[in-house]
Amino acid sequence: MKLFSRSLIISLLFLIILGINFLGVGVNFYTDVLWFKNLNFIDSFWTIFQAKVVVRLGVWLLFSLFIYFNLLFTKKLLIKLIENLKRSDKPDDHVIELNPKKEIKFLGFLSSKRINLIYLLISIVVGFFFSSIGANSWKMVLEFLNASSFGSTDPIFNKDISFYIFKFPFYQFIYQLLSTLVIITGLIVGSFYLLNNRNSGFFNRINNQGKYHLSILISLFFLLKAWGYRLDMFQLLYSSRGVAFGASYTDIHAQLFGLKALSLITIVLAIFIFINIFIKKTKLIIGGIVTLFIASLLLNTIYPGIVQQYQVEPNEIAKEAPYIEHNIKFTREAYNLDEIEKRDFDIKDDLTYDDIIDNEVTISNIRLWDNRPLKTTYGQIQGIRSYYSFNDIDIDRYQINDKTQQVMLGARELNQKLLSNRAKTWVNKRLNYTHGFGLAMSPVNRVSPGGLPEFLIKDIPPESKEFEIKQPRIYYGELTDEYVIVNTSAKEFDYPEGDKNNYIRYNGDGGVKLSSPIRRLAFAAKYATLKLLLNDNISSESRLMFNRNIKTRVAKIAPFLKYDNDPYLVINNSGELYWIHDAYTTSNRYPYSEPQNWGNYIRNSVKVITNAYTGKVKFYVVDNSDPIIRTYQKIFPKLFSKFEEMPADLKAHIRYPEDLFKIQADLYSIYHMEDPTVFYNKEDLWNTSQENYAGTAIEMEPYYTLIKLPDEEEESFLLMLPFTPIKKNNMISWLAAKSDHDDYGKLVLYKFPKRELVYGPMQIEARIDQNSEISKQLSLWNQRGSRVIRGNLLTIPIKNSILYVEPIYLQAEQSQLPELKKVIVSYGENVIMEDNLKLALQRLFRVNEENRVEDKKEEATPIVDDENLSVKGLVNEISELYNSSKEALKAGNWTEYGKLIEELEDKLNLLQDKTEK
Repeated sequence: MKLFSRSLIISLLFLIILGINFLGVGVNFYTDVLWFKNLNFIDSFWTIFQAKVVVRLGVWLLFSLFIYFNLLFTKKLLIKLIENLKRSDKPDDHVIELNPKKEIKFLGFLSSKRINLIYLLISIVVGFFFSSIGANSWKMVLEFLNASSFGSTDPIFNKDISFYIFKFPFYQFIYQLLSTLVIITGLIVGSFYLLNNRNSGFFNRINNQGKYHLSILISLFFLLKAWGYRLDMFQLLYSSRGVAFGASYTDIHAQLFGLKALSLITIVLAIFIFINIFIKKTKLIIGGIVTLFIASLLLNTIYPGIVQQYQVEPNEIAKEAPYIEHNIKFTREAYNLDEIEKRDFDIKDDLTYDDIIDNEVTISNIRLWDNRPLKTTYGQIQGIRSYYSFNDIDIDRYQINDKTQQVMLGARELNQKLLSNRAKTWVNKRLNYTHGFGLAMSPVNRVSPGGLPEFLIKDIPPESKEFEIKQPRIYYGELTDEYVIVNTSAKEFDYPEGDKNNYIRYNGDGGVKLSSPIRRLAFAAKYATLKLLLNDNISSESRLMFNRNIKTRVAKIAPFLKYDNDPYLVINNSGELYWIHDAYTTSNRYPYSEPQNWGNYIRNSVKVITNAYTGKVKFYVVDNSDPIIRTYQKIFPKLFSKFEEMPADLKAHIRYPEDLFKIQADLYSIYHMEDPTVFYNKEDLWNTSQENYAGTAIEMEPYYTLIKLPDEEEESFLLMLPFTPIKKNNMISWLAAKSDHDDYGKLVLYKFPKRELVYGPMQIEARIDQNSEISKQLSLWNQRGSRVIRGNLLTIPIKNSILYVEPIYLQAEQSQLPELKKVIVSYGENVIMEDNLKLALQRLFRVNEENRVEDKKEEATPIVDDENLSVKGLVNEISELYNSSKEALKAGNWTEYGKLIEELEDKLNLLQDKTEK
């Protein structure tokens, strides 16, 4: 009775634990359905869910049926074994046993039908356990079924690249699945055959039926092994044996031959094993297996090693040259490096102050503020309250007063971790402190008299002359890691105002509406709290927002994409806040392409837009040439939108992603060498330039800038990075990626003449250190209880010259408020430090701006008496101004052209007044 009670208790506990687990799965499933419905992505959810279920059920069914079918062959032997045990269990009437055997009671239970049931249960349990192999293979299966062609083939097997990206991984998965199935089945049925004759020697336990059965399974295993060798042939395209990634000379001329031979040998061995059922020559089978083992050792290891050591290494360049070419070609394709446009940058030292004036847009957008100290500054003067935080400072450009202005901005998010301990109650965290508020924005080049940024947008509520922020509330951002409930009767904190707080009620459609007791119960179970059920402030109109962090949010919707580390905030024309997030399609199966940590193929095919107030997400395809995104469009037809459908006010703010640019720049420093011999000898390796930041030499980060490229008429918003030769500091080239819509994604490389010395960033840093006046001033500041922070050294191309600009910040030891105090400018042999960029440029080019303005006035058109000016004279002047404006336009002198057009407009107005009189 006690034993029965204990078993009952254990069974009940097991059922309770199992029920809780299933309840948790069910709750998460239900809340996920509600979440995807709210975002209008329920079709994508069901596509992924159905694929997961179908693949797992398929693997489960395959394993269960195959194991059950094979177990049925052991049924007669098992029945025979049971009958023998029953006979041996009966006592002999003529023998008195001193220690009688205990009766095996369950033997009577094992009838033929019940054995079938036991076999079925074993098959189902084993199948379920191994079905987890297919749990995460849904993506591979869907890609296989919806593969898009790349339109190019590999040089060895002449197969379309789509075979390696979409089909080859699926074949490998099937091979591993079937091999595992055959091995597991063989172990299970083999154990039954061994148990059938317990009293025989180990090698005699398996009867003839068992030998036949296992021979078929072993034969099937070797047939699969032969297929595995065939698949290994394609795997050679990812070999790391040679001097470059991908199949090498040894792989193609030795390893490939070995795999073909092993595949043939294995097929023959599988046939012999099957035939052995009839001819019963066990020695032949053993000999075949030994032969395969020896052949594998010789063909897979020894022979390739001999070829590598005695044929390849003495003539490595000649032997490996074709394969190095493959590596270069396919790596450049996989990372879009083959699309880089090369241009010569003919360096000239003829830059004048007039050129500076003519490039006013470039000069006025030189970034004096480094985002690292600026983040601290934003936090100190625009944090407003301790619970507000700026996670990041981003760079963008806006049209301000009809001019493109590069700006820096950061979202003012509410960080619940920064609430005081007393304020971290459930009600405060879930109902009251729910959202951040607005943003701060400042131009990249403007500094207040106190060395702080001048803000275009500041404070709470947002104050701005240039922008109208109609919806500044941030419910979805980079720091919104906790769930919140809005539209409750509790006071939802909006923003502080003096000694009082302002409150608001959410009126958007973000989050899941708690419109029924079942929904409230589900979320209460999900977050393991009864407060969701007991709180009186929550009503049927309340909305629960979860998965609010924009990074985890988009990854949950589209887990098959990889995402950039730096989403950035944008203001649209309606005064709403949106996050733009770059998404990538990637693969690790591109043949011959040099791998990185995450794979060896990448495209920035998708821009993700998230509304900071409602949390609604849109995925826009920006690169239709990418076969991987075309495949996903087939799989998820309702998930993606066309780039043309993106609102123009958001499209104006797309930018080339920094993460992708870093990868491309890093690889291009090697893969700009297209000649195999040069590549092999690494004769022309480049390095990413270094700079001095806060007293430490670090690798330069790519930086956004608004400049006019040589030979181009208008300014472009670029991401750029200079290169230096390996182990040298002079600049050899610089790479730029365009971000403006018409030219988005274009990569341009400017190469300097090899015979010309162009100072690199570290050489300029050294010249700054060697300047006695500058170094003396910086050392003096560092000794007076302050810390000097040298910001980004920017390399600014202007015409055919390079201008270097480095901001200097000063931070007191007792303060976390860096102030911009000086600007260093270098050109040619001169290094100048001044209070601001304008003064530094004037000193650099030895210009007195006041005298220059007076000279300009003297050279201007003489002042005339408009009252006495004849109509004929006005017409003549208008004609001259028109001709002059045409010449200025033809010469590309936009500054002069603008001035002449203004004068022309004034004269036309004057002429109109005179003719009306």
